[in-house]
Amino acid sequence: MAELARSIVSRFRKFVGDRRRAKRQKVRLSFSISIASPAKRSNGAARTRTMQGHTLDLSVSGLALIVPAITLGEHHLVGANRNLNVKLELPVGPVNMEVTPVRYEALEDHESETGYAIGVRIAGMSDEDRLKYVSYLSTLVDRKR
Repeated sequence: MAELARSIVSRFRKFVGDRRRAKRQKVRLSFSISIASPAKRSNGAARTRTMQGHTLDLSVSGLALIVPAITLGEHHLVGANRNLNVKLELPVGPVNMEVTPVRYEALEDHESETGYAIGVRIAGMSDEDRLKYVSYLSTLVDRKR
């Protein structure tokens, strides 16, 4: 039932238009994603599972991520109060960020993609990584002019 509701909302959003505040730049970049608070093993070491995916688009405040599955191990990627770590592979080098999922949908009707699209808001990153990320975004905007 939740999938049906998400599908209806997604189609409605296409009908009324996209009202996001930050301009999105379509670009396909590789990333790895993990749960921000990994489970601890019995010896106290953190167990970090990762999943590979690619972006659909980027903005200064968020990203659209394409992943092959909506679960990572026993964890749902889009749970309540769930934060994720993303290592985004920019042409100028990788940047690490913590993100908060805001929505997702299955790509069942999509012709060239399979899996899930997850919309995430950037919750934090180091000053150095933010500078690298914003500088890269500005090169995408300049190319479109």
